[in-house]
Amino acid sequence: MSIRAAILGASGYGGGELARLLVSHPGVELVYLGAESRQGEAVADLYPNLRGFTSASTGAIDPARVAREADVVFLALPTGKAMQLAPALIDHARVVDLGADFRFKDSQVYEQWYHTPHACPGLLDEAVYGLTEFHRSGVRQARVVGNPGCYPTAALLAIVPLLQSRRVNPAGVVIDAKSGVSGAGRGLSLSTHFSEVNENVKPYAVADHRHTPEIEQELAAALGRPATVSFTPHLVPMTRGVLVTAYLPLAGRLTTDEATLILEEAYAGEPFARVLAGDLPQTKATSGSNFCDIAVRVDGRAGIAVAMAALDNLVKGASGQGVQNMNVMFGLPEDTGLRTPGLYP
Repeated sequence: MSIRAAILGASGYGGGELARLLVSHPGVELVYLGAESRQGEAVADLYPNLRGFTSASTGAIDPARVAREADVVFLALPTGKAMQLAPALIDHARVVDLGADFRFKDSQVYEQWYHTPHACPGLLDEAVYGLTEFHRSGVRQARVVGNPGCYPTAALLAIVPLLQSRRVNPAGVVIDAKSGVSGAGRGLSLSTHFSEVNENVKPYAVADHRHTPEIEQELAAALGRPATVSFTPHLVPMTRGVLVTAYLPLAGRLTTDEATLILEEAYAGEPFARVLAGDLPQTKATSGSNFCDIAVRVDGRAGIAVAMAALDNLVKGASGQGVQNMNVMFGLPEDTGLRTPGLYP
């Protein structure tokens, strides 16, 4: 029996990537694709890479119809939209939200950083943060999964095992991150115009990026105490990819081999977390795939562990992780429909 899947927000990059992954997933029937804009268009016209894989067209975002027809609903909508739709869906279908509406346990934190009241704060208590490697058991039972952002996915996979080892100091963690332009979505804006981005690298949202509290929430949960990080993102002139470099002060003596072993032991058996011993992460190696490549180097002279991670912001950083969570929710092998190598070069 196939899982009946619906995508609401199918005309954006996240929705298009979900469609790409789901049309060839052996355990899924893609039954509905809703779009706020560009309704009634063939999916293959919106995404020409899907020609010959689906004859579906987009329809209106109709939660009542979707609740009747789908077993799982992926919400690939702008922030603030998912929390309006989820209450009508969760008694009939399981929900995976690719946006920020169900990532936070505290509605006040959401409201502080997203500047709008949460429409269903009661659902935050049961929603599970969908970083699969850390919350697999919760995801398995969840009615609502809040899929992590791309930056937090890379940052947390890089640093959590090292912090949990107590060989590095949680005070003074600095996270430098870089993302391709597709992370800004498919909507038009001056900041992502080709002539603005090409041959240019620039920081943005310095000291107030909305992924900061998401990282801090998960670090606090992993460490059992509040955590503060300094997080700075940068926009780089490429289409896909996230590269995170995090600087963690040493708590004592630590070598690169010892730090690498901490990561290797933490991710032993994980299907999508690849720990590199000799090489360093690069975005090209994960492009188009659901893998996250992770490495660490210890700078003993400076007393710093440098943890690095690379992933595809549209796959492991969004839609691929959503499918990974769906697989867990429905008892499928976690890598079903996802175990394919990235595109190189």
